Amino acid sequence: MPQNVITDEELVVIVREKDKERYDEIIRRYQLKLSHYLHKFIKNPDELEDVLQEIFIKTYRNLNAFDSDKKFSSWIYRIAHNEALNHLKKYRRQIISLDEHEMDVVDKKMDIKDKIDASISKIKIENALSQLNEKYREPLILYFFEQKSYEEISDILRIPRGTVGILIMRGKEKLKEFLN
Repeated sequence: MPQNVITDEELVVIVREKDKERYDEIIRRYQLKLSHYLHKFIKNPDELEDVLQEIFIKTYRNLNAFDSDKKFSSWIYRIAHNEALNHLKKYRRQIISLDEHEMDVVDKKMDIKDKIDASISKIKIENALSQLNEKYREPLILYFFEQKSYEEISDILRIPRGTVGILIMRGKEKLKEFLN
C-alpha cells in the first residue's frame, strides 16, 4: 500500500477524533462494495439504496464502538449483513439475485446455443442458491462472490473459523445436489 494512503482503521480514528467530515471517504470506499454485496439479497434497487443508507447511518452512529485494532471491512460487512437480514425478515422475502457480471460467462463471440446454455446455467445457479438454507448461502456468497477470507467470514457471521469451512464445504455439496 502506498505510504500516502491511509487504512480504513486509521481513517476511522481520524473521523472519530479529528474530522467527522472525512466520513464521506468511508462511504466512497464502501458504497459500491456493499451495494454489490446487498444485491445478492435485495433485488429492488430502491430497497437496496434504503438498506445501504441505513448501514452507513448505523456505522456512523456506532463508530466509537469499533475496535480500531480489528479489521474495519469485517465490521462494516457485519452491519451490512445484519441489515440485509433485517430487511428480508421485515418483508418476509428470501430473494437472491446474482450479479450478471459475476455469473455471465457468455463471451460476445459465442454462438447462440452457447448463450442459451449459459443463460440456463445462470438461472439454475440462482435457483439452487435461493433454495439453500441461509446458513450455507451466506458463507458461499461471502467467500465466492465477495472474496472474503474464512477469518473475515467468521467475523462477519460471528461464527468460529472452522465452522465457516464446514458450512462452505456443505453448502457446495448441497448446491451440487440442487444443480444435479
